[in-house]
Amino acid sequence: MSRSILAIHAHPDDESSKGAGTVARYTDDGVHAVLVTATGGEAGDILNPAMEHPDIAANLARIRQRELEDAAHIIGYDEVIMLGYRDSGMPDSDDNRRADAFCNQPHDEVLERLVTIVRAQQPDVVLGYDDHEFYPHPDHLFVHRLSLDVFAAASDPRRFPDAGAPWQVSRLFAPVFTIERIVTLHEAMLARLGTSPYERWIERITESEEPDRLIVKVDVTGYVERGRDALRAHRTQIDPDGFWFMAPTELVEEVYPWEDFELLATSGEGALADGDLFAGIP
Repeated sequence: MSRSILAIHAHPDDESSKGAGTVARYTDDGVHAVLVTATGGEAGDILNPAMEHPDIAANLARIRQRELEDAAHIIGYDEVIMLGYRDSGMPDSDDNRRADAFCNQPHDEVLERLVTIVRAQQPDVVLGYDDHEFYPHPDHLFVHRLSLDVFAAASDPRRFPDAGAPWQVSRLFAPVFTIERIVTLHEAMLARLGTSPYERWIERITESEEPDRLIVKVDVTGYVERGRDALRAHRTQIDPDGFWFMAPTELVEEVYPWEDFELLATSGEGALADGDLFAGIP
């Protein structure tokens, strides 16, 4: 039986910075993969100096959609579904206060759209967001709430009866950056190169403890660079000489060759195991 995975992300480029290697590995193994992106990323800053042109800024949403399509193709997604909401921007920004901002949309209206997609696609695994973001972007927090709610609502025949036949997702995961991963890469960078791009992360996470959560590790050896290629496709948002690429691929695959996923919900079918988000699913 073929497997299916559906990923829900807030903005273009999130699909490439969160779990891209894992999805690429699964698509190479024949897993059907669908990407749902909530917003056009209109409020994002142009972070690549080479792309700082007035015409790019004026057409950012359209350009970011093309970048998303390129990145999704690199990862191997079979389908990209754009929900079409407007990027909410950061808290207390003008974008955040707009009536058409994603975070200001009626919860149940957005949830019904996601339930319709899940029931139509019938994924075994859904990827959403956790609630431990390093920064409280309203769109990421909204996706977290929606992730939990769509898992419950998609299988409930009383919820949204016009949205298709109920479907039970087996597992809901969130791609996460664990403290273990950050510390391991930080120490390896210091030891090998004498410098580390994770310094600012270390300063923030050492003040808190790792939350109590169940983590599944997926080996992405051989897929780290493909995930980075997808990230590079987001040319307006990603500086090719910037933070995301400072740790050499070979170092990453040597000291921490995994992507980490927090289990948010399960239907109770099958036993979890490191290495495979689908492990034990009938």
